[in-house]
Amino acid sequence: MLTPNATTERTAALINVLNDEKATPDQVAEVLRAHGESGELALSEGDMTDLRRAARALREVFEAADTDGAAAAVNRLLCRSTGRLRLTSHHGSTPWHPHLDRDDDAPWGEWFLASSCLALAVRIWDRQRPPGGVCASPSCGNVFVVEGSGPARRYCSRRCATRERVAAHRRKSGTGLRRP
Repeated sequence: MLTPNATTERTAALINVLNDEKATPDQVAEVLRAHGESGELALSEGDMTDLRRAARALREVFEAADTDGAAAAVNRLLCRSTGRLRLTSHHGSTPWHPHLDRDDDAPWGEWFLASSCLALAVRIWDRQRPPGGVCASPSCGNVFVVEGSGPARRYCSRRCATRERVAAHRRKSGTGLRRP
């Protein structure tokens, strides 16, 4: 069982891997395992289609320009895509925790969307700010989760920020790579 913060991190990681149309079920299973899932993770092509659909919908929350936009995106998803709030212990195998999917055997796409909506709603409620953003690097586009307070973050990683800063410096100073 993940906390809302850990579930938000898992959501971002899954959105990023599923954004690649060539991502395989094994790659998605690897992300799920890295974020605490265990047991059999046999994902079918139908599961992959449903997971990609959920990832595209959830991306809207990270694309929101402000807290109101992020909350509105979560509310739209909650209204059209989730079940009623319920508690589960997965038949005694975990501590009691909330779920918004219809049952403990919900399809992967439904589970991903519902668990992510719940975590994103709690995160927005708790922090009163968007849960994250989309990397400003034109060559990246990954979503990321914002931790702590401070200035707004524009890049998913130091690597993307550095790459863009170096590219801007080269453009400004005219030292970009030139081919004869």
